[in-house]
This record gives sequence, C-alpha cells and structure tokens, in this order.
Amino acid sequence: MKRIILTAFSLFFGLSLIAQLSAEKIQELDNYYLKALKDWNVPGMAIAIVSSDQVYLSKGYGVTDMHTRNQVDENTLFAVASNTKAFTATALAMLVDEGRLSWHDKVQQYLPWFQLYDPWVSSEMTITDLLTHRSGLKTFSGDLIWYGSDYDREEIIRKARYLKPAYGFREQFGYSNVMYLTAGEIIPVITGQSWDDFVRNRILRPLRMDRSVLHVKDLHSLDNIAQPHTYVDQQLRVIPWLDWDNIGPAGSLISSASDMGRWLQWNLNNGVVGNDTLLSARRFNEIQHAYTINSINQSSLQRFPSTHFKAYGLGWSLMDYLGRKIISHNGGYDGMISQTFFIPEENIGFVILTNSLSSVYYPLMYKTLDVLLGNSNPKDWSSEILPLIKKGDSLTKIDEQKALANRNQQSLPSLSLDAYEGTYSCDIYDQVEVLSENGQLYFQMSKTADFQGPMSHWQYNTFKVEFPASPSLPTGFVTFQIDRNGKVSGMEIFIDNPDFDFTELDLKKVSR
Repeated sequence: MKRIILTAFSLFFGLSLIAQLSAEKIQELDNYYLKALKDWNVPGMAIAIVSSDQVYLSKGYGVTDMHTRNQVDENTLFAVASNTKAFTATALAMLVDEGRLSWHDKVQQYLPWFQLYDPWVSSEMTITDLLTHRSGLKTFSGDLIWYGSDYDREEIIRKARYLKPAYGFREQFGYSNVMYLTAGEIIPVITGQSWDDFVRNRILRPLRMDRSVLHVKDLHSLDNIAQPHTYVDQQLRVIPWLDWDNIGPAGSLISSASDMGRWLQWNLNNGVVGNDTLLSARRFNEIQHAYTINSINQSSLQRFPSTHFKAYGLGWSLMDYLGRKIISHNGGYDGMISQTFFIPEENIGFVILTNSLSSVYYPLMYKTLDVLLGNSNPKDWSSEILPLIKKGDSLTKIDEQKALANRNQQSLPSLSLDAYEGTYSCDIYDQVEVLSENGQLYFQMSKTADFQGPMSHWQYNTFKVEFPASPSLPTGFVTFQIDRNGKVSGMEIFIDNPDFDFTELDLKKVSR
C-alpha cells in the first residue's frame, strides 16, 4: 500500500509542476529571453519548450543576420553541432534493438583497421567506449585533423592511431569527436547505408523533422537560415558556414527549434511517434544511464548546490538539479551555440539555438530550469554570469598586454627568412608549408584551407601568425626549432583557444 501511495504522490507532484507552466510562466521566460538577447548582444536565437504531447513555446528572437536583419522564427535553421551525437547514439541503439549490434561489441569487429595508441586498447575498444568519451584521449584531441580539412572520414579515423593518450583507457572523461565519427562509421558496415542516410531515413523523416539537414551544401536550396556570427575585437562579425561533413556523426546536423522540439518530444515519449515505436524503452534506459563520471569543482558546488553528480551517457550529458535527473547536451559550431535539455520525470524539455559565439545559452538554460521546476529561490542567472564573462575578456586583454610588454623587440631571427621556408610534417597532420613572399613569411596548413595567413617576427625564432579566414581564432605563434648544426629542424604552433591544441602537431622539417 505504501508503494502505491508514494507512486501516486510522485505522479501527482510531477503533473502539478507541469500544470504550473502557465501562460504567465511562459511570458516570464519570454520576457527574460528578450532581455538577455539585448544584454548579451546576440543577433538571434530560437527556443522551444515542449512536453511529450504539447508545445508550450516555439519562437524566434532577433535576426538571422546582422546585415539583412531578417527575423528569426521557429523554423529558422541553425547548426546544432554536438547535439548530433545523441542522434548517432540513437541510430546505433536502433541496431541494438534489431539484434544487429551489441553495445559490448569490439570496434575492430566492424572496422578491423581501427587502431589507437596501444594495440591492446585498440582491440578492447567497444561501441560503448566510443560513445562515452573514455578512450584515454584528452578533450578535443585530434580535432585539427578534421576541422575545415579535406581529409575524409576514414582518413580521420585512421590518423587517430597517432594521437597520444592523456589518461588510462576507461580511466577518465575526455570528449572525443573522432571517436563519435568512428561510432557513426560502423553503421554503413552493418546496414549498407551511410550514417547520413540512416539518420535521415530512420530518425529525421519519421519524426517529421522536415527542415533538418546533415550537410551545409543542402542549405543552398533552402531559405530562412541563420548566419553564424563571432566577435572580433568585441565587435560582432558575420562569418561563413563551414562544412562539417567529414565529422558528420559527431556534429553536422542543422535544424530548427520546431524540429528539435519534435526530437525532444519523441525522447520524452520513449521512442513512440504516432502509432509507431521506433526505439524500445529499454534502449532509452541504456542511453540515459551514467557511464563516465565527471568531477564537480568547488566553484560549481557553490553556484549549484543542488547538483550532486555529472556524468556522460550514450550521446547525452547527465546531472541532477533541484532533485531531478537532467538529460542534456550542448553544441558549439563556428559562430553558433546550442543547448538541449529534457527531464523525463517531469515530462518537459527545451532547446536553445543561437547564432553567435556567446555564452548566453548558459544563463538561459538555468533560468528555464528554475521556472520549469518551480525553484523557490531563483537567481537572475544572466545578471550573475554576464559580468563574469566580461571580467574574463578583460583578463585576456591584460594577458595580451603583458605578453606585448615582455616581448624583446630588439631581438632578431637567428637565420635569414629563407632558412625557415619549407615543408613540415608529422603523422597526425601531413603537411604544413612555410613560404616566403616579398620578404615576409607565409604559413599554410595544406589540408585546411582556412588555416593560412601571414607571419611576422615576434622575437628570437618565434613569429606571429594570423588566420584571416578564421576570425574566431586569436593571433598565434610559431616557434622554429634550431638543431645543433644551426639549421631549422621543426616548429611548434601555439594558439591560445579552447578548441584546438596545435601543440599536438609535432612538426619536423622534411624539405626546403
């Protein structure tokens, strides 16, 4: 009897929270979103809030492009980037449902040529390992192989063998796009369909995600598309779309608030759409299970005292907030940030899509959670976090000024400029060229069209390098190594940014 009473109470409590999501609460959120858009200087965004069978909000804010000033609506297309990972995990779960795959299958069973840094790790790596970021590689390791490059999917996976581990196998979380690509490329081996076709036919079409596409090239025949924006010297700037086709299973989906709302509704419905069950409840339980535990630092504990755990499942991040299990993921694309959330026990979910490299999604998601979950002691997250972001930007400027002050402007290169010319190579990345044009060095990563630009002397054997086609990247530095014979033997590239570790490239000079 006690169990029945508790179950009934829990059901009533959950329903009562949803019932409290009144027009007044939606209006409160709507007003908050509008104010944050202005405060954070974001061109546009789109947001949807849904339950399994109802759309509470599906709306656009601001403009698709700071130049055209076209209005964003619920059907405007944005890159959702790493939110794609949940689609890849779900696609594999469908194959598990069909008995064509097991989560514990070894990767080499399907891709016998797959190799990582260690033969034993290569042979023991399972489908689950690929999807839970526990390969031993550090976060974003290998992203320079695929980002903006003309390497194809198989070439990227084959180069993963040269990436050096940062942790023991299955020891620690290390976010890996390359491992998700590997997981996605198992699908064509089993089905004969590309990852792209499988996701389109088995997920997007049945869910009526009719505006969603998997390739930037597909945008040419569509309208109502958001344009990416970034900040250059604290000024907004429009940047072009960059094709992520070669990393598709990890991040190439382009969608809208309306379509992503349908995706969240399907997840809240445990795989049921209409009269069809596309995925079993058992698989959803497996996807939403915690596999890799993430630490919570002291600062996070103080700011979010109700959060006691963070972990990664299969294509989803997991945590608790105000006593509920939160399932979420975010995505960072060039000039766009997105966030999805859903709370199964409360039958509610939401998506935030933005068209700038701004952290505005972060306060908005916590404000939305507070309203949805009836937080009795809510914060103005936007007012709290925005000053922290501005302070961080100021500290970055101070660091740049210190570097400039410490620079030895009287120093000269050890060698004549033509001595630095030549081809540099490493196993991870085939070829970097240093050329000389009109008395100035020029840098070019041969497989990545946007990673090229002029070099200017900084100090000693270090040169500044800028990538005009990648304005999101700050000015970087190339330091040439001189051997005991006084000749250039290699180079190190350092560009201070959160996404790409250029120091992974152990580049040696191979020819003049």
